[in-house]
Amino acid sequence: MPDLTLTTYDWVPPPPRGYVRDLRVRWALEEAALPYRVASTPFDDRGPAHLAHQPFGQVPWLTDGDTSIFESGAILLHLGGLSTKLMPSDPRGRNEATEWVFAALNSVEMASLPWGMSQFMGHPTDTAAWKFVDDFLKLRLKRLEPVLADREWLAGSFSVADILMSDVLRVVDGFDGLAESPACRAYVARATGRPAFAKAHADQIAHFAAADKTRA
Repeated sequence: MPDLTLTTYDWVPPPPRGYVRDLRVRWALEEAALPYRVASTPFDDRGPAHLAHQPFGQVPWLTDGDTSIFESGAILLHLGGLSTKLMPSDPRGRNEATEWVFAALNSVEMASLPWGMSQFMGHPTDTAAWKFVDDFLKLRLKRLEPVLADREWLAGSFSVADILMSDVLRVVDGFDGLAESPACRAYVARATGRPAFAKAHADQIAHFAAADKTRA
């Protein structure tokens, strides 16, 4: 059996709860029914011990025995190698899933992240800068919409590609950014309606909420 430990922050303030990226890893682990434990690293003290695993001072990272992996995409690809519930077993299917992993992180999230941060920060939406960010995201969604209108999951069966893509789109949907992309919105609903997502989300919320008591 794998010896898997997922490390996330010991606490975060309320607004990002439910969106910290250890959720993606929790979700994958629950989908595959892989045994794992959760460890914590201090949110307020990102020192050498943290940076040795995650050089940008972020979370999550995963240890599998003596191997330590950071970045949610890399972690999910590693887990995909441990379970056919997360990656197709045939070479063509694995290649397609891998393509969409990179598309989620490098094509869609590249556009969605500045858009979502601007929404979160309440930046004005009547500027040239906002129009650029908004148009960039809308173009990505325009290209993705017919893909998702034509299939249930990105690579045939549900895979790590769907965990990543739906989690990226979930942030956009939270700010009503999928109003003109019904296939994308339905895809997010399908993915987040899975029991493994519900458990992963609830576990993350509970993890950070428990820390409120110690900080108080």
